[in-house]
Amino acid sequence: MYAIIATGGKQYKVAEGDIIRVEKLGLEAGETVTFDKVLLVSDNGLKTGTPYLENATVTGSVVKEGKNKKVIVYKFKRKSGYHKKNGHRQAFTEVKIDKINA
Repeated sequence: MYAIIATGGKQYKVAEGDIIRVEKLGLEAGETVTFDKVLLVSDNGLKTGTPYLENATVTGSVVKEGKNKKVIVYKFKRKSGYHKKNGHRQAFTEVKIDKINA
């Protein structure tokens, strides 16, 4: 059984027991989170929503919060001596999927 959920402007295919990294939710480790934007559920057939399924949720528990590896952003324009180097670390929340309620 799996489901497709939407959170943080992205879509994730999840099954029970999976650990996924989503955009920062601002929750402490051990707290419970419920995703109610469920697009699709597969259990002996497909159930799709328009765009979301009603009465379908995915619950999980927060494992940790952190930051990803640094991504280097380098801007350069030739012949003008312009170059700029920046770094960015995106914040994330790691969630363990506990139950798919369909």
